[in-house]
Amino acid sequence: MTAETKTELPQVTGSCCSPSGSCHDGAADAPAGGVTTVYEVKGMTCGHCEGAVSGELSELAGVSSITAVAATGRVTVTSDAPLDEEAVRAAVDEAGYELVGRV
Repeated sequence: MTAETKTELPQVTGSCCSPSGSCHDGAADAPAGGVTTVYEVKGMTCGHCEGAVSGELSELAGVSSITAVAATGRVTVTSDAPLDEEAVRAAVDEAGYELVGRV
């Protein structure tokens, strides 16, 4: 005859990944950077325009995310700190478009 040893394990809800039961903590869902600014850019008409503006703006220090939408003329930029508007204007100009201003 052998003795049985019973070990009680604490009851845990969710998963070992996060209390909510998901396999991530949501950090990847949060936008990187702390400041989100929406600009109006004149002249964008297609995906190529969106890429050109995004490419130039991504060169600015501190920029972590850019979403350009030609149909609305809106460019959303997420950055570590507020961007110098003249630097944004120069980047948009370099891409061949016109910065109207912040929305």
